[in-house]
Parts: sequence; structure tokens; C-alpha cells
Amino acid sequence: MNKILIIPSIDIHNRKTVQVIQGIPELKCNCYGDDPVGMAILFRSENAKCLHIVDFNSAVEHSHINFDIIKQICDSVIIPVQLGGGIKTLDDAIEVFNLGIYRLVIGSLAITNFFEFEKILNYFGPLKIISAIDVMENEIYLRSEHKKTGINPIEFAKKLIGLGVGRFIVSDIKTTGMMTGPNIELSKNIGTETKAKITHASGIGSYQDLINVQNASEYGIDSVIVGRALYENKLSCQKMWRIAESGIFN
Repeated sequence: MNKILIIPSIDIHNRKTVQVIQGIPELKCNCYGDDPVGMAILFRSENAKCLHIVDFNSAVEHSHINFDIIKQICDSVIIPVQLGGGIKTLDDAIEVFNLGIYRLVIGSLAITNFFEFEKILNYFGPLKIISAIDVMENEIYLRSEHKKTGINPIEFAKKLIGLGVGRFIVSDIKTTGMMTGPNIELSKNIGTETKAKITHASGIGSYQDLINVQNASEYGIDSVIVGRALYENKLSCQKMWRIAESGIFN
């Protein structure tokens, strides 16, 4: 069984560390402190190997109010930082890479402006760009516009593979921030059909959930993003990463 990389998520909204339920700030937004930089340093001190940041102000308002915080995070930790939220153009992508991030996560743009997404992918290469596949009831969901698209996630993922995309972050919107268990079948299906690397996101609430994700590693799932369960002490960071590195959750 392959070891799985556990990636803490730091969602930033109005310069605070939050957890946005089902990806919609207006629905419910739990605040976990005023210091996202300190949270990043804490996760690194607890042995995190990578951080996942979502800038909700950029995603919703195309605002840059959190950019100085994101740069401070990149400057403060010696691990890769991946960032998602609000990318609309190649210039946007260049600007956020200049903050010091390692990889960029792009979701809605691949739907709303496929050719601009392709331009960004060609400019930076597939090792630097991750495609986010957000799904609700087996349709791709646009978080930025809060709507379903009617687009089948597997078919669209195959289209992106044709461009050269090599990794997807897969989320079932209904489980995001809910800690009710992950929709692993969704990630397994996309991994099986595309042969891409899969980072599972959404739904993690317990060690058993992590075991279930790791048990699906043969389908291309090699990492998992964890947010609210960490902030609400459902998982011990040190224990979690120590067990993960051993490759045996149970």
C-alpha cells in the first residue's frame, strides 16, 4: 500500500483563517483565528510536508487583500505551498507565483475560459498547475458562480488530460467542510478513467476516513487535503503525520 500525503488546508477570508462550508462563504464561515501565517508555521512545526491555501476574497471578489499574507506564509515555511482562488488570466497566475507559491490550483477558469486555462498550463507546465474538479450531484460545480454546469466531471477531466494536466484535486461540494466522510468513489472514478494523480479533498472527519482514502491509493489517489477536522481537533497532527509516513493507518 502506498503512503499518502496529508495536506493541511488554510482557507483565508477577510485576512482570517476560516472554514467555508460547502465552498460558499455566504452559507457558513467558521473563523479559526486572525493569523493565517501563524497557522502555517504551526502546521509546519507539526511536520506538515505541504500546505494548501484557498484565497476566498480573490475567488469571490477578485480582491488582493490577502496577498501580503500569502507571501508571508511562503516566506515563513520551507515546504511547498499550493494556492487556489480567483485566477482569471495568465497575468493573474504570474502575479501569484511571484508571491512564492510552488503550485497553482485552477478550477472554474477551465470551464469559463478554456483557452486562457490552456495558455496558463502551457506557460508554467503541468508540474506547476493543478486542476480542481468540484462536483455536485455528478456535475461540475463552479464555486465562483455557485452553480452547476451540466458538465460530466469524468468527461471534462479526460479533456484536460488531453491538454497535459497531470493532477486533479477532486471535491464533492456537498461534503466540503462537513466532516461527514469523503466521497471516495468520485476520486476513484476520475483516477481510474484518467490515470492522473489525484488529491482527494472534502469530507475528512476522522482517522477512519484517512484509512479509507489510503486504501484507495491504487486508483491514483496519493494525497488528501484536510481542513476543519484539524481545526476542531478531530485529528492529532503529530500522530496523523507519523502514521501516514509509516504507510499504515490501521
